[in-house]
Amino acid sequence: MVRTTVSIVTALLLTAAATALAGDFDRFFTGATMRLDVSHTGTAGEEHLAVDRIRVEGEWPGSRTVLEDDSNLGAYLLAVVDPATQRTVYSRGFSSIYGEWETTAEALAGTWRTFQESYRFPEPRGEVQVVVRKRGADGAFREIFTTLVDPEGRDVDRADPATRGEVWEIASNGPPATKVDLLILGDGYTAAERDRFRADVDHAVTAIFSVEPYRSHRTDFNIRAIFTAASQSGISRPRAGVWRSSPLGLSYNAFDSERYILTFANRDLREVAAQAPYDVLVLLADSDQYGGGGIFNLYLTAAAGSAQFDYLVVHELGHSFAGLADEYYTSETSYEKLPPPDTEPWEPNITALLDPAHLKWGDMVAAGTPIPTPWDQERYDATSIAFQKRRRALRAQGASEAEMDAYFAEVKAVTGPMLAGEPYAGKVGAFEGAGYRAHGLYRPATDCIMFTRNPQSFCPVCAAAIERVIGMYTR
Repeated sequence: MVRTTVSIVTALLLTAAATALAGDFDRFFTGATMRLDVSHTGTAGEEHLAVDRIRVEGEWPGSRTVLEDDSNLGAYLLAVVDPATQRTVYSRGFSSIYGEWETTAEALAGTWRTFQESYRFPEPRGEVQVVVRKRGADGAFREIFTTLVDPEGRDVDRADPATRGEVWEIASNGPPATKVDLLILGDGYTAAERDRFRADVDHAVTAIFSVEPYRSHRTDFNIRAIFTAASQSGISRPRAGVWRSSPLGLSYNAFDSERYILTFANRDLREVAAQAPYDVLVLLADSDQYGGGGIFNLYLTAAAGSAQFDYLVVHELGHSFAGLADEYYTSETSYEKLPPPDTEPWEPNITALLDPAHLKWGDMVAAGTPIPTPWDQERYDATSIAFQKRRRALRAQGASEAEMDAYFAEVKAVTGPMLAGEPYAGKVGAFEGAGYRAHGLYRPATDCIMFTRNPQSFCPVCAAAIERVIGMYTR
C-alpha cells in the first residue's frame, strides 16, 4: 500500500512539473519552429560565425517540457536566452561539420573554409539572444558567438516551404511534441527509381527497429519520408571522378576519406526537410559502395545499396541521435588532431579513465570486474591491422563491391569469435582501445555496434545512452 501511495504521489509531482514546464513553453514560444542559418568559417586556430538567414518553419516538433539540455552531449551548445532575465529558455548540444573540419590536415595547415549550419529552436514570442558555446579541452563550454533575434523583424522569412518532392507517413504514434520524429530523405534516386527508394526506406526502418533499444521504443517514434527525384542516378564520388548534381548534394570522400558521405549543401537539405516535422534526419544515398557518416544532432548518411546497409544505418544513428563515439581505433580516419589523452571525452561510451573509482558507467559494472578490464588487445590489433592493410590494397586495386563485401564477411568471421571468446565478453568494464586511440581511451565492452560490424546489438552502456536521448523527446 505504501508503494502504491508513493507511486501516485510521484506521478502527481511529475505531472505538475510537466504542466509548469508546458506553461514555460507557451509563455516564451509560439509553437512554430525558427531556423537560424549561419556560415561557420575559419581554420584549426580561428573560427567565426555569421548570420545568413532567419527562417520560420512549421510546428515545433520537439518536446515542450524538456527545454533545457542537461545531457552534456555535443562539441557545441546552442542556448536561447531571454534578454530581460538572462534566463536560458531553450538549449541543445550538437556537433558540426566545422568541428570535424578543424581537426583535418588542411585546417591545421591554415587553410580557410566555410560551412553552412542551421540552428533550430522554438519560435520565441519576443526578442531573444541566441548564443553558441564551444566545448574546451577541459570539458567546459565557452561562448564563441551571440546574436539578437527579433521574431518580428522584417528579415524573418515566413514563406511556406516550397513543394520539393513527395512526403509520406510511415508510422504515426502521437503528436510530434511527445515523439521522436524521424525523417528519411533520399539522394541520387531518379523519378524512375522512386519505388526503389521506398523499398530502401522500409529497409532502413526495419534495420533500426530490429535492434534494441529502438525495438522496445518503436511506438516512441513517428516516421516520415520525402522523395526528391534526381536527374541522374547516384551521388558524387570525387576520387573516382564521378560528379552528380543531386538534390541534397550528398557526396563520398568528405575530407578526402574514402567512405565518408556528407553534404555541404545545408540550405538545400533544410528546405526539403522543412516540409515535414523532424527531430532526426536519415539521408539515404543511392549507391552500392560502402559508406556513410553521422554527426550528433545533424544527420546520418548511409549507402542504401551496400551489403553493409543494416550496420551502416544503425551505427551512424548511434552518432547522430545519441552522440555515441566510434569505439574502433585501427581504421584510418581524416582526423589528425585528436583531444589530448588526459581529457575526458564528452561521448557517453568512451572514457580516458582518469578516475577509475568513478567510471562514468560504473553503475553498470558487475562486482569483481577489474577496471581497467583485461583483454587480448595485442592479438586483436595484429589481426585487425593486417585486415586494414588488405582493405587498402583492395581499394587501390579497384576491387568491386562484391569483393569488398566478401572481405567484410571474412573480417567478421575471424574477429567476431575472437572478441566473443574474451573472458569478460558480455560484461561491462573498461577495455583499452577506443575513439581512434589504441591506448589511453577505453570502451565499455569487448564488442558493440560502435566497435565492429560483428554484433547485432548495442552494449548496455550505448543502449542506456540511446534511451536517455529518447526520453528527452518523449517527456
